[in-house]
Amino acid sequence: MANFADDPAAERDLLLEAQRIASMGSWMIEVGTGRAYLSDGLRLLCSIPRDTSVSVEDLVAMVHPDDLVAIGEFRDRLHSASALAELDVRDQTGDRAFLVRARAELDESGGLRAVHGTVQDVTKIRALERQLSQDGRLFRETQRVARMGTWEWDTETDECLWSSMLYELAGIDLGAKITYQDYLRIVHPDDRAWVDQRWRELAATRVPVECEHRVVRPDGKRRVFRVRGEAADSERPAMIGTCQDVTEQRSTETRMQRSSKRFTDLVAITPVGIALFDDAERVVDANDALCSLLGMDLDKLRGMTADQLTHPDDRANRRGRAGAAFHGGQRVLVTAAGKPVYCELNATVSVTDEGRRFWLVVFADVTDRRRHAERLRHQATHDELTGLPGRAAVKELLASLLGGRDYERIALLFCDVDNFKRVNDSLGHDVGDELITALARRLERGLPPSCTVARMSGDEYVVICADVDEAGGVEVLANQVASLLRTAVPVRGQLLRVSASIGAAVPSGPETTGADLLRYADAAMFTAKARGTGRVSLASDALIASANSQMLLEGQLREAIANDQLVLHYQPVVGPDGTVLSAEALVRWPHPERGLLMPGEFLPVAEQGDLQGDLDRWVLRTALAEAAEWPQLCGGVLGGGVGIAVNLAGLVPGDPEFVDTVAAVVAETGIAWDRVILELVETSLIDLPSRSREAMAELVERGVRFAVDDFGTGYSSLARLKELPAQIIKIDRRFVSGVATDASDFAVARALVDMARAMGRSCVAEGVENATQFHVLRGVGVDAYQGWLLSRPIPARDFREVLKLGPVHIPSGA
Repeated sequence: MANFADDPAAERDLLLEAQRIASMGSWMIEVGTGRAYLSDGLRLLCSIPRDTSVSVEDLVAMVHPDDLVAIGEFRDRLHSASALAELDVRDQTGDRAFLVRARAELDESGGLRAVHGTVQDVTKIRALERQLSQDGRLFRETQRVARMGTWEWDTETDECLWSSMLYELAGIDLGAKITYQDYLRIVHPDDRAWVDQRWRELAATRVPVECEHRVVRPDGKRRVFRVRGEAADSERPAMIGTCQDVTEQRSTETRMQRSSKRFTDLVAITPVGIALFDDAERVVDANDALCSLLGMDLDKLRGMTADQLTHPDDRANRRGRAGAAFHGGQRVLVTAAGKPVYCELNATVSVTDEGRRFWLVVFADVTDRRRHAERLRHQATHDELTGLPGRAAVKELLASLLGGRDYERIALLFCDVDNFKRVNDSLGHDVGDELITALARRLERGLPPSCTVARMSGDEYVVICADVDEAGGVEVLANQVASLLRTAVPVRGQLLRVSASIGAAVPSGPETTGADLLRYADAAMFTAKARGTGRVSLASDALIASANSQMLLEGQLREAIANDQLVLHYQPVVGPDGTVLSAEALVRWPHPERGLLMPGEFLPVAEQGDLQGDLDRWVLRTALAEAAEWPQLCGGVLGGGVGIAVNLAGLVPGDPEFVDTVAAVVAETGIAWDRVILELVETSLIDLPSRSREAMAELVERGVRFAVDDFGTGYSSLARLKELPAQIIKIDRRFVSGVATDASDFAVARALVDMARAMGRSCVAEGVENATQFHVLRGVGVDAYQGWLLSRPIPARDFREVLKLGPVHIPSGA
């Protein structure tokens, strides 16, 4: 062995080599001078030249800024004790790590004289430690996420080593000593025997084992473990493996299996057709409902394409069209017998267990619904009695013809059967219906192919001619129609001679609409009717201008109703002693240009413009609201309210919303039910369906009274008096005017009063204009009177004053 005392240089070289191999250097700092002495190994480690002097500050400057606080704490530890202190620091780049060890040298008085230490490059060591720590953390996290623990079983000692995660899964306190028998004790009793056998086989054969079994934890919770095991190595009697808690996965699988089974059962028993299609739109599977719908068994259905399932007519219609995929919308399928089946398709895409995509398509048979819809559409556009196109179909056809190039050849004829109401009233509605149907057939058979016959309403027909030149011109066509409708029709063993008034119109220009043409022809028909029965009239320029004026007035009336620009006047209805019993609301229109218009000037406009319902609602709402504010200490009973009578023409009991509308207005205005009187013409109360009579009865039970207006003008009024669901009979002014001079009028008035009294109804005489009429009517027992003799219709404010004055003056005499 060499004596380094004889060769200091060799000793220094050996020390340097040792420090280089260990990536280490030594140092010493004199506290008093602050000088640092570095070994050659440290200079080499830190790349500091040998001839360069270094201070403590120079060394500190080489440390990473984030570690300077630790340097300060390191100094404090060295000053306070002489024990060995250690510190990890990084270089300026942070890429290298150094372990610094130091010990303080104290003087005789215990003061710090110097510090001796070493520096070792531990970059690789720290990196390895970090990796190991990270691997351990990831391993623990992986076990936690996967709910998996690890184990080792020494088959000779029977002792087991468990990971912390396995302790947690098994519900056993961490660190508790575990043996193989402890493990078996938590295995479910029903699984324990075969599980023990499997692990004994592993110990004997060392062949890897995998199994699932149930576990009963010490806290009573039941779990499912999936356990894998194999021999550790050939030299040790140890088995190692994993244990994973798969309770949730198995529970989910069980639910999915049950759900799949339920879905399969549902598909099998559902009455809606269901099929699975592959990407090529071939049938893969189908339920019994689809097989039954198409009349095919499943074997025949499998492999058929969507195109083959589609009816040939629908297939041709869809050829070349976008959106023809067999995944939604409506399709016409074809049965095995070739019959069409209309279906609505709904589809969703899914994936098989093998990863192949398929389409689940639901077929809802809408054949009956489609036929029902077609019937409803036919009913909506065609007249139920005659089968002719109705108003809606007329509008569609006119719009189509007027939108074409040959609109100038179009002609429209509006036909109204003369005196049809007399047939209905005298012979009954059944005879009237037969007559209407017979005339419809005559028109269909007798007109050219270019003509379409339609029924607009009761006794009104429309003839639309697409090519009037082919028919010989408008006049020739109109006279031909008039001739067809001027005939004797055999109905129930008797001949009914009829005729019709006809108005004809042609487009006045390309801007003419179907509604315009109907208005022009309707106006021409009224002109023809004014000249007598069976007449024909063509719409002239003057007539068209008048019709347009009426159209303008209709628009103004519509606006007036919407903006509350109408007013009401009230005419009292008084008892024999002059007491005001009620008042009839009469509408007036303060027109901004034409002044105050009476009903006769704008009610026809409302009727033609289908505004009668809106007008009735306005009058009802306004009249009841004003009447609710009338003085209460008047009328037939002290403290009772004066009744308010409203004429209704567009809102009648046959309307579905009749009761609801009346009830809503009464509730809105707060008026008492027994003050409301609804006046209707006799024709709207005859032959009402049972539902409408029930609706009226509901209102009567609440207190509303119904009055028959202008009674006695019908052709069978006396015979039907007992059928009318009304409490008040108003004798028409035509009988009242001659009651004192005409024996027939007197007889009718007296008969009406006697019959009304016998049936518990009250009578009101309209149009009482002189004292003689009043006294004659009072003599036959009329209950109430209305007319100019007692009061003209007056504005609402004036009527309130009349109520305050008490009874109306009654003329003296007998």
